[in-house]
Amino acid sequence: MAAQAVDGSRAQWRSLGLLALAALLGMTLWFNASAVAPALRAEWGLSNASAAWLTMSVQIGFVAGTLASAVLNLSDLLDARRLFAASAVLGAASNAAFALLADGLAVAVPLRVLTGVFLAGVYPPGMKLAATWSRRNRGLAIGLLVGALTVGSASPHLVRSFDGLDWRAVILTSSALAAAGGAVVFVGVRQGPFATASPRFDPRFVARALGQRGLRLANIGYLGHMWELYAMWTWVPLFLANLFDDRGASRFAAAVLAFSIVAAGGLGCVAAGLLADRLGRTAVTSAAMIASGASAVAAALLLDASPWLLAPVLLVWGVTVVADSAQFSASITELSPPEFLGTALTLQTSLGFLLTLGSIQLLPIVADAWGWSWAFALLAAGPAVGTAAMLRLRGLPEAARLAGGRR
Repeated sequence: MAAQAVDGSRAQWRSLGLLALAALLGMTLWFNASAVAPALRAEWGLSNASAAWLTMSVQIGFVAGTLASAVLNLSDLLDARRLFAASAVLGAASNAAFALLADGLAVAVPLRVLTGVFLAGVYPPGMKLAATWSRRNRGLAIGLLVGALTVGSASPHLVRSFDGLDWRAVILTSSALAAAGGAVVFVGVRQGPFATASPRFDPRFVARALGQRGLRLANIGYLGHMWELYAMWTWVPLFLANLFDDRGASRFAAAVLAFSIVAAGGLGCVAAGLLADRLGRTAVTSAAMIASGASAVAAALLLDASPWLLAPVLLVWGVTVVADSAQFSASITELSPPEFLGTALTLQTSLGFLLTLGSIQLLPIVADAWGWSWAFALLAAGPAVGTAAMLRLRGLPEAARLAGGRR
């Protein structure tokens, strides 16, 4: 009863607010190279394809880090608060080394990979910490965290709108912010009352999790969502920059619009959390994927229209493309054994980000061959598969464990 009383308490929302702040600060490490890519292209003589590796390498490191963490059960065997704090500080250090030591891709890429490895100790443990603070409002709790991560991911586009910034100063600032995020969690956040005791090490849990029907379908839903999400976040801003250049519009306006499209997803995460806790996880994730897939198709049909006619569609896409993300994670926390909650979340994120490596690379290939309309339409395939998986899960007995029986 004491634990139940915490749901909705001041202590809960204080901890979740600090956790969201720390996640936002830590996430600035991920896309900060995107903000300074023009300066690095000029200074190091990089092509667009070469510069893309500054962000892709973080993705690769994150996949490797989360996969290793899942197999070793790190998020469950170690204190999630300490793991988050230490990983944020180490990520800040490797990011600072990138600013101070790198003079080309040969040094930059390994350091960016290392930053991604350390971010694997920030994102999944952060979601686990959020889950330990809530049961009745778990969708909203994790939604706040993912919403903060979304705004953190959007911040480089806003930075890019300002000319004349020294790229090393930008990178070092993000290191300082990430280290501050680690300190916030270490000093101000504890595990909540719904935390469970650490289990015995079990490397076979990953295989068992993939074999459980409910977890498998929730993971397939998440994979459909991830097929679309990071490819959209990566390429829509670049598409907008080129579109505004071609039509003689302001680069500043393109950067601000790109920031708005990505950052708007933070509102979508919070709104979806509120709705999913009341209407059900499968209902809200399916609705969000239908809306995001439809937005992708609508954007494909409007690419030749005025940018200001296309912009509202892209903003809706930005809201819906990530709105469901936290609800897949909330579903995993409700379907997995409580003692392996952190491992199940880490496995989910590892599989999802592994898939993004393919969709991010595929999109420009399709765009070069058949145009951006076909590329955007291709992204709608992910939500279609994800919706089918979540509707299938909705009809299973396991779904009664979601959102207090609201499916």
